[in-house]
Amino acid sequence: MRSESAAAADMRAMRLDKWLWAARFYKTRALAVQEIDRGRVQVGGADVKPSREVKPGDTVTLRQGLVVREVVVRALSLQRGPAPVAQQLYEETPDSVAAREAAAATRRIAPEPAHAIALGRPTKRDRRALDAQRQGDWNERWSAALDDRENPPR
Repeated sequence: MRSESAAAADMRAMRLDKWLWAARFYKTRALAVQEIDRGRVQVGGADVKPSREVKPGDTVTLRQGLVVREVVVRALSLQRGPAPVAQQLYEETPDSVAAREAAAATRRIAPEPAHAIALGRPTKRDRRALDAQRQGDWNERWSAALDDRENPPR
């Protein structure tokens, strides 16, 4: 019977979905499979299946929300460990780090306008106050009277 460390030392390749889970890019293997199936993960620039085997030295490109990362596989792991251990399984390329930091700076300078709404949707009270402010103008703009004498129904 072999120990897990001996098995890990002999391991030359492993499934992509397992590696993404062990490297803590996705919380579950099922999420990793979904992202791979949606075409958000590539190995060597090509779309792949979850069962594709990765080995140390492979380049994996993945998208997490708005963030696109390009990482080089450094090691394989049979189990999901703590974040500091998981970060040793890969190395992010310098171009990827620069692009990610530039995107973060852009988001800080020009944030999404929808995020500026501090209170979210208007409440029922807010909506009634808005309606009261524009009550006169609102009814004049939108009239849908049935007894329109100028254009009788045919």
